[in-house]
Amino acid sequence: MHGSLSANAQLIRELSEGGKQLPASVRCGVCVPFPYLAQVSQLLEGSEFLWGAQDLSAHTQGAYTGEVSAPMLNDFGSTWVLVGHSERRQMHAEDSELVAQKAQQAISHGLIPVVCVGESLQEHEDGLALDVIRQQLAPVLALGVEQVDKIVIAYEPIWAIGTGLTATPEQAQSVHAYIRSLLVEIGADHVYILYGGSVKPDNAASLFDMPDIDGALVGGASLDAKDFLAIATVSA
Repeated sequence: MHGSLSANAQLIRELSEGGKQLPASVRCGVCVPFPYLAQVSQLLEGSEFLWGAQDLSAHTQGAYTGEVSAPMLNDFGSTWVLVGHSERRQMHAEDSELVAQKAQQAISHGLIPVVCVGESLQEHEDGLALDVIRQQLAPVLALGVEQVDKIVIAYEPIWAIGTGLTATPEQAQSVHAYIRSLLVEIGADHVYILYGGSVKPDNAASLFDMPDIDGALVGGASLDAKDFLAIATVSA
């Protein structure tokens, strides 16, 4: 929940300009707070960047005050939408069934849902990370391969978000490999899996060197155009 019209204008200009220098193999997007979708869609139109939102409703329309629907996101040319971010799960009590409903809603309206999963510090220390990931992904994988093929998964260990802590490349890879194995079981082995958790220019290369880490869900570093573009360049 960052941004203002003036701050956005500067950040998006810098990203758009820097995006012209990125290798063609790099695919970048920004997921912004709802009130700024109109501004960002106008500023990024014709650029190398795609855009989207940080959440959406599980409903298409109706008496759901305060919610934002997939068709509304479509109106602003959105490509991406985050679902199940750890802050939504923790602060808004969103369970994995609801996350799967939101993912399906996004898919049905042509959006690419980035389904976020990850364990807390206590779960991590108790050795429960893989169990937590399996439980969080179960309702999504139950949608079937045809639907799952249209999503992106982001592994974001909660203990590494905004804390300055980062999973080692080997720790992240072990979880990504497990997620990949779950995807392979249903025939969706080509789904992209991103890592999110204090990704910065100085640790991005070692993370991207891992075989099952396909990219990054960038948090704090996305507020600095130079840092974000450096991460994007490393990912090529």
